[in-house]
Amino acid sequence: MNTVRPHRPHTPTLAALLVASSLLAAVPAAHAEGRRVVRPNAAGGTTVTRLAGRKGPEGGHFGAARGVATDGQGNVVAGSASRLRGPAGGLAQRAGSTQVHADGSAQHQGTLSASNARGSLQSTGNATRSADGTVEASRNSSTTQAATGNSVQRSTQYSSGTGLTHSATCFDASGATIACR
Repeated sequence: MNTVRPHRPHTPTLAALLVASSLLAAVPAAHAEGRRVVRPNAAGGTTVTRLAGRKGPEGGHFGAARGVATDGQGNVVAGSASRLRGPAGGLAQRAGSTQVHADGSAQHQGTLSASNARGSLQSTGNATRSADGTVEASRNSSTTQAATGNSVQRSTQYSSGTGLTHSATCFDASGATIACR
């Protein structure tokens, strides 16, 4: 296991990047160009939804869905998902959801997966911010090279109290640990 020793980031930007990078699973391929709907909801707030889709001339397609809802009391929930399939069969999918509460606390979670003839990627992440501003975030990823079967598993953790840590472990096709290069 290769580990980078913990360090403290110089700005809160790192925490924001970890949260943003967590936005990412599957939406069926959309055939429509796009649609947006805004309406009041039963919680006293507003709900906004948006669907979009595109088809490429060579058979690729993209579909996305996004929604945001407020409750009139300062709470917000948002979610999004997208799917991209290339003409050569590559596939990428992501989904994420975020809740922001009136007291300033928030939770976010997201997933990402991608694959093509060269390999695959799976990644999940989450982040929380408490009402006092304390941030905790993590992301776990696994990539596999199709030609060799070798893979790497990475873990990144962030805490506003302790900083950032990162680790990576590499495996050969049989699952034995190998040196990461």
